[in-house]
Amino acid sequence: MTELTWQGKYDENNKRVAPLRVSLPFQTVETINESTIERQRMLDLFSAGRDSDWRNRLIWGDRKYVLPSLLDEFAGKVNLIYIDPPFNVGADFSFTAELYDDPNTDDDESSEFIKEPSAIEMKAYRDTWGRGMDSYLQWFYETVVVLRELLSDSGSLYVHIGPNVSHYCKSILDEIFGVNNYINEIVWKRAFGHSDSGRCGIIHDVIFLYGKTDSRTWNRVLQPPNKDYIETFFDQYDEKRKERYQRISLSAKGLSGGGYDYEYKGVRTSWRCPIETLEKYDKEGRLHWPKKGVPRLKRYESEYEGMTLQDIWTDISKIHNQSPELVGYPTQKPEALLERIIKSSSNENDLVLDCFCGSGTTAAVAEKLNRRWITCDLGRFAIHTTRKRLLGIKGIKPFVVQNLGKYERQAWLKDLTPSPSPKGEGSLMRAYREFILDLYHARPLNNHTWLHGMKSGRMVHVGSVDAPVTAGDLANIAAEFKKAIGTGKDAPKSNGVDILGWDFAFELNEVAKQQAAQANLDVRFIRIPNDVMDKRAVEQGDIHFFELAALKVDVVIRLYRK
Repeated sequence: MTELTWQGKYDENNKRVAPLRVSLPFQTVETINESTIERQRMLDLFSAGRDSDWRNRLIWGDRKYVLPSLLDEFAGKVNLIYIDPPFNVGADFSFTAELYDDPNTDDDESSEFIKEPSAIEMKAYRDTWGRGMDSYLQWFYETVVVLRELLSDSGSLYVHIGPNVSHYCKSILDEIFGVNNYINEIVWKRAFGHSDSGRCGIIHDVIFLYGKTDSRTWNRVLQPPNKDYIETFFDQYDEKRKERYQRISLSAKGLSGGGYDYEYKGVRTSWRCPIETLEKYDKEGRLHWPKKGVPRLKRYESEYEGMTLQDIWTDISKIHNQSPELVGYPTQKPEALLERIIKSSSNENDLVLDCFCGSGTTAAVAEKLNRRWITCDLGRFAIHTTRKRLLGIKGIKPFVVQNLGKYERQAWLKDLTPSPSPKGEGSLMRAYREFILDLYHARPLNNHTWLHGMKSGRMVHVGSVDAPVTAGDLANIAAEFKKAIGTGKDAPKSNGVDILGWDFAFELNEVAKQQAAQANLDVRFIRIPNDVMDKRAVEQGDIHFFELAALKVDVVIRLYRK
């Protein structure tokens, strides 16, 4: 067996390093677009052999933890997997995004901001690229191993990858799925031209198609008619129909399975159709008779719907800046690309998985094609973009937004040593808040429920370990802020609040924007990085808090003074 090896594939005992197998329970952050009527419709829809409690799932988390956590429920049950993993060696998780003003105003100008990598994304970047190609290949290997376990026997895997790493990835896919289960290397021409200094312009991506077994789902899908093909092969003209046609062979010579042996109008051969069909074609004037040889069937231009799928796709362009699909995510893929893949390798109500959802194209297309879907991503910006995009689909079925966050943090919290004070839950929470405030370089603030500290003239709220910061929390923080600054000369002086949280409810951004027009309180949303649970990172002072770009708004709180 030919095998690709790299540093880290085997441990010191010459055993393969296996993927993480920790199964964590998912935490549902919110359920979207569900009403009593919709719930009954879902019950009816999936009553025939389907789980009546099914909800499509948008999961915020690293595939390293998400995929193993899906195995208990979905091993061998996923019908189609499409992944578009990072493949730009050395790239980080930052990019420039474009923000557009309120569409209800006359101002159509846009502004840009740089989406900086979060602490969790920086850690994933180090895990993926920290040792260069070695760590990337181990990361890819572990991902594909678990994906194969999730795939059903009739399922297919599409891996969308760049030509700079495709040859490495194919070797790994061959090893895990078996060379016999390799189906296609699809070349997608994603651009018309590209200026690459000193070499040919790189204008294509590679999409590898693998099946788990020989019984994979495959549906006939046609590519749109190609103008060059029509001009070349529809080279005959029917005067009676006033239409061009091409000549299709009616000979069965060379075809597996043979044909029909008989003589028709002096021509004996092995035909592709029985004599009754041939007589019908002749009566309809659909036979093209050459001067000698076997007649051919006329296929008219109006009847030509396109060619069955080939392995070079040149008819689907990438998303451009004028596309109606544009959502402002840099790696967004066109819906036509995913529509072709999903239609080819799945049927209605099948389950589609994408563990690098990015802008949410897979979920959006699966929803429109009546497939069930699970999609996840490490980046909050990706989850926020996908959630907003899905809500723009008319008639969107209910789905849940989930993560794994609190369970890992709960275990860490129990190990956090409280300061010398009575033991108990209250003591543990005080120790937790003091610990986070210290890392944030803020001083504790006593005698308040929702305001826990002060830093540089701003109050600080430390969010719960167990739950995201919600719009309700924001209202309580605002009320306490109003009360605190209005209690006399000894009240703390503050012009705003920094809200520190592990997670933030996805509707919080919309609520904040709605209130912004009445701005009285400046609120900043700050993520508590997972690195605070890393003792070595804390000791080395390598803890960095990041403001959430998607939630960076002036939040409206109207204060009334007597």
